[in-house]
Amino acid sequence: MMYIQETTREKSDVEKLRGATSKETVEALENKYGESFYLFDLMKLRSNYMEMFSAFTSRYTNFIIGYSYKTNYLPALIKEMYKLGAYAEVVSRLEYDLALKIGVEPKKIIFNGPLKTYDDIALALENGSILNLDSFYEIDLLEDYVYKNAASNYKVGLRVSFDLTGEGSSPHQSGFIQSRFGFCVENGNLEKAIKRLKCIGSIDVIGFHGHFSTKVRSVSIYRKITQKLCDLSKEYLLDTLEYIDVGGGMYGNVPEEMGLKDIPTFDDYAEAICSVINKEKSHFKKDPLLIIEPGLSIVVDTFKFYSKVIDVKKNQEEIFVLVNGSIHNIKPTMHSINLPMEHVKKNGGLYKKGIFNVVGYTCMERDYLAINYQAEIPKPGDFLVFSNVGAYTIVLDPPFIKERPPIIAVEESEFKIVRKREKLNDFINDSIYLFQSFVLVGLPLL
Repeated sequence: MMYIQETTREKSDVEKLRGATSKETVEALENKYGESFYLFDLMKLRSNYMEMFSAFTSRYTNFIIGYSYKTNYLPALIKEMYKLGAYAEVVSRLEYDLALKIGVEPKKIIFNGPLKTYDDIALALENGSILNLDSFYEIDLLEDYVYKNAASNYKVGLRVSFDLTGEGSSPHQSGFIQSRFGFCVENGNLEKAIKRLKCIGSIDVIGFHGHFSTKVRSVSIYRKITQKLCDLSKEYLLDTLEYIDVGGGMYGNVPEEMGLKDIPTFDDYAEAICSVINKEKSHFKKDPLLIIEPGLSIVVDTFKFYSKVIDVKKNQEEIFVLVNGSIHNIKPTMHSINLPMEHVKKNGGLYKKGIFNVVGYTCMERDYLAINYQAEIPKPGDFLVFSNVGAYTIVLDPPFIKERPPIIAVEESEFKIVRKREKLNDFINDSIYLFQSFVLVGLPLL
């Protein structure tokens, strides 16, 4: 991937761009990129990766990070992650092909996810990728492939599901009692899966994958997951174990403004997970490879979203600040927590303090970028800058009503555009959509 170099600047100007909250810098960016855009800090990405990598390798050396593509698969970002040493953790053929396109070595791709085709499984096996099966139907596909290609011995991992309930409550997101993914331990499905794979022959189960999406993200959850994966490995994979994959979902650096308390650090997570692995590794023929699959924790604070204030109005007693952006740009899951927000003033005169809502350009009533925010009330022409928007915004931001904004990466002594602003043909691509009149083809109605 080639960056498009826009401007080379002195070191002092780059530092301004990283913060990029001065009136002069925002005006320069607005003139070049428009009234809304993302700023992507490559130096922060590298710092986050190295901080996490060091936290784990200082405690357990046989370790890799598999970066979660679904969190943010901006090509410039995932290529940088690969250069840093991260494997590609993908959950679809689309993401697998993207990893290949940017030059990821197939053996450094971890193929997870609940929906794989026969061709997906065949490609992963032939390429020597790490393949974690999720369901019995995938075993059916694998069995079909092995019977057609019996000359080789194949290696796979299994995603497992087990009870994480503690103190009478479920830690899963949205209050679900159990995970819908993987082979369940409690009802015997994991044991059935392993027996069936042994019956097929030419297959070694070499790892267990234990990713859980929990609402608490606590170190105790990761300690519990790691211990269970080790216990299952001792029971079923004593002679074949090559890796233990704890999954992702960890917190990153959370700003105080978000009001979250007692957030674990990378060192806290590493200590909880590695202490278990170090205690259990002697049971196996060789130290198992420890895999984690972070996404949010590495990228969330590497992006900021800049949006120009277009209008300020009052409906009854509420003040609404309209910006050239939407909730999709910063909070695609539409949660109600206010993100850290900076106000870049471009107007003179006094600013009145008050409580206001920041709303977007869509026609949805719930398009609130900030709710009941208490500060100086912005004026038209000002900019609002939202932080901590690097996770899921790029992948879940739909082409809805308005084009998607550009992304500018800041690195060394220059800034570079890594995604252009969309135009109509990107929005409604005429190589995909058909603009001609509908033509009847003579098919009978059912």
